[in-house]
Order: sequence, then structure tokens, then C-alpha cells
Amino acid sequence: MSETDRHPTEEVRQPEPPLPEESGLTLEEYLAMQQAIGHPTRFRILRTLVANDELSAGDLKDTVDVESHNFHYHLDELVDVGLVDKRQRRTADSQGFYTYYRPTAMGSGILEHGVEELMRREREFNDAYS
Repeated sequence: MSETDRHPTEEVRQPEPPLPEESGLTLEEYLAMQQAIGHPTRFRILRTLVANDELSAGDLKDTVDVESHNFHYHLDELVDVGLVDKRQRRTADSQGFYTYYRPTAMGSGILEHGVEELMRREREFNDAYS
């Protein structure tokens, strides 16, 4: 079909702005969160935290089973974008200081209403047509 064969179309519509003017986060911050959860290791870390509410760094690393240098890199990425909170005990006990991690409300929300929602829908679709 050539250019001249096409029917004239209406003007291309622009989508509405993705965020309200008074948004607490920028579009770039939301996209950084999506990018962070898009990595398989970070996805597993966040999912494990959501399932357990809060874990020490050691328990989390053992559960996710990732090499130490990779684990801390990915965990720091989740903290940096605001999907995970980091809390350190101020006083040492007999085993020293501990660092604990927990999902933020945004971390829990992006997991539940993002990737996991798509997986739930696929499961429901498969169940309906099996």
C-alpha cells in the first residue's frame, strides 16, 4: 500500500501524563524501581523479603543463595531505589551488629500488583482453558 492509498487519519493522540503534578516520585524514580525488580536476583530477594517481612542480611543471603559480592550489589540496588529498607542494630550483642532488611510499601506493592499479578493472570488463564 502506498502513501497515497492510505485514508486520512485523525491527528495522533498524546497519552495523558503518567503522573499527577503533585506526585511524590518522579517518572524516573518509578522507572528505576521497575528496572530494579526486572533483574532475576533482585526479584528473588524482594520476593523473599515480602514473604518474611524482615530478615538479617545473612539469613536473606542464605535463603536466596547468591554469591556474596553479587548479593550485596543487588540488595543495595533495591535499597537505593526505595523498594527495600535497611535497618542496623545500634548496639552489639554477643554475635556483633546485625543489619536487617524489609520491603517498603512500594516494594510490596510493585511486586504484588506488577510481575506477580501478571503471573496470577497467566495461571488463571491456563486453569480456565485446561
